[in-house]
Amino acid sequence: MAFSVPTRFRSILFPIARALFRAIPMSQSRRDLLRNGLLDRYAHLVPRPPHGKAPTLAAPRRPLLRAVTPAIGHVAYRTEALPAPLPARLIAFYLPQFHPIAENDAWWGTGFTEWHNVANALPQFEGHWQPRIPADLGYYDLRQPEVMHRQARLAREYGIEGFCFYFYWFGGRTLLEKPLQQWLADSSLDLPLCLCWANERWARNWDGRAGVTLIDQQHSEQDDLSFIAHIAPYLRDPRYLRVEGKPMLLVYRPGLLPDAGASTRRWRLWCQENGIGDIHLAYVQGFERPDPRQIGFDAAIEFPPNLASPQNLTAQQRLINPDYSGSVLDWRELAHESAARPLPDYLLYPGVNPGWDNEPRRAGRGRTYLHASPRGYRDWLRATIHVRMSRIPNPQRMVFINAWNEWAEGAVLEPELRLGHAWLQATRDALREAVPATRSPHVVVHAWYLDAFDEIARALEASAIPWRVIVTTSPEREAVVRERLQSSRLSWELEVFENRGRDILPFLRVADRLLDAGVEVVLKLHTKRSTHREDGRLWLEELLSSLLDRNSERIALARFAQEPRLGLLAPDGHLLRVADYIGANTEALDFVCARTGVPSMLWRQGSFVSGSMFWVRLKALRPALDALWTADEFEQEHGQIDGTLAHAMERMVNTWVQYAGYHTRSMGELSGSPPERPSGDYRYAKRG
Repeated sequence: MAFSVPTRFRSILFPIARALFRAIPMSQSRRDLLRNGLLDRYAHLVPRPPHGKAPTLAAPRRPLLRAVTPAIGHVAYRTEALPAPLPARLIAFYLPQFHPIAENDAWWGTGFTEWHNVANALPQFEGHWQPRIPADLGYYDLRQPEVMHRQARLAREYGIEGFCFYFYWFGGRTLLEKPLQQWLADSSLDLPLCLCWANERWARNWDGRAGVTLIDQQHSEQDDLSFIAHIAPYLRDPRYLRVEGKPMLLVYRPGLLPDAGASTRRWRLWCQENGIGDIHLAYVQGFERPDPRQIGFDAAIEFPPNLASPQNLTAQQRLINPDYSGSVLDWRELAHESAARPLPDYLLYPGVNPGWDNEPRRAGRGRTYLHASPRGYRDWLRATIHVRMSRIPNPQRMVFINAWNEWAEGAVLEPELRLGHAWLQATRDALREAVPATRSPHVVVHAWYLDAFDEIARALEASAIPWRVIVTTSPEREAVVRERLQSSRLSWELEVFENRGRDILPFLRVADRLLDAGVEVVLKLHTKRSTHREDGRLWLEELLSSLLDRNSERIALARFAQEPRLGLLAPDGHLLRVADYIGANTEALDFVCARTGVPSMLWRQGSFVSGSMFWVRLKALRPALDALWTADEFEQEHGQIDGTLAHAMERMVNTWVQYAGYHTRSMGELSGSPPERPSGDYRYAKRG
């Protein structure tokens, strides 16, 4: 019987108990088993996660957004050749709960599938990406064979060798087996698969912990034999996934078996006696991490984000639902720590994860790993393949991805409306080594005021640099800007976007694409006119003079090549303290920090480039580019001079650079001059 412990004491005692538990000498496998048992038995003693921030008059809730708007980072379907040979075998976990069954009808309501959870999800805090909506494949029904054919084609095209199907066996009763049966009966479905016996009970809380049981396991010697006999047709199929010729079979939680070693011996012997031969047994490190050899298995498989404890970000989130009691963790820490973790002395297949958010299954109390991005996932998978596994023999170079279609847990590679095929493209890109950096000179110019655009064009033409010029503008300016460009001597490209986000949003859109193409450094300019000021033209002239005159462009490019950690070069005299020129942007700055995963204290201590023109290394903008902004998050343009999301982002650029591990210099420093700081009042803005 659980006893009540006041929240305050739980918050004090739990960290102490956890520290003592971690200090006790024991094996990792023993520690995992004890942790699972303690959490199951004493879950009521675990303190509640920190609570997010409620809306206030100073920081009101921002407008709710639709989940269907394409974000920065959206990737359309495209065909590309895969590297040959592939550097690793990629296997994606596959959930079959996308068709109705009688049991789910009884437990959850007639017609229930995983899509019911997915479609009902709501955002719990600002920047919470819910619901996630499928794109090309739609809300599919796995009773339709064509669905798996389309999934198989996508997987092959993007470098995924096969699926690892969750298999649900409960003492002779199977659930959700129909898609597997269709695969077995249809030889044209030629994508390999293997089975993972999800050998835990089903409960109403969806997380494998204690809860109201829906259907339980019946582990026994006879159950072991009945199980292996039932799945034998799959193991015998020539399409079944094999390791060095042996069919691969996974067990999700071997710690739940009465004697895992005895179970594996029975399975091996049965397969030898029934014509299957040797099998390759692996277990999933979702709840425990013993040496697989000690429990009768050949290998283990990582299963992120389980068994990870990254930084808790809940307290920094601005709540939409004031009753939200879930937790928000930093996915970037998970990816960084996992990619750098050394491999053990036993056979371990690494795992990677494109994201995690089980809010659809646990409304108002989900566990969200924030700041996942296709680019970050690509880097994790690429490091796993080309660095972490570089010394592993090729037959053992296998990576498991969690997951292909866990829509209700936010672990998805399939196309979705917000990002298109971005997760699949990131998977394909990770199979190749990183794209070599392109150091050719690039400039991105946002064109709005045409006289100022002519001035910028003349400055670029006067330079001896062979610029690649990307010009952005809005539909109402497109024709006249194109006419101006056609009469110039520049080699240019024109991109047209809705008039939102001033010069900031168009730049982020272009910078995202250039970064993926390997472009290293960009000069950002825009047709600054500041019509509310009489000296707006002089401001533009000063900025251009510092960034482009007197061979400064060549000096800047050379310095970026010499200093790998140089992130930003600012025009002289225009690098200001954010705290001195905060304007009406405090609320928006805090919001941007939460969205990009940067501590808000950094902008309060930081500086920014007034005028928003500078040289920048695109990698230094990863905190902003990986935040997956949508145009809907930016206010419509009505001539605002302060207080918009774009104004806040202008003040955040240098903070992003610093947070990403880069530093900032002024152009004057390149010639040996001390950094120039405005003395007294800054000419082009008032303090405050």
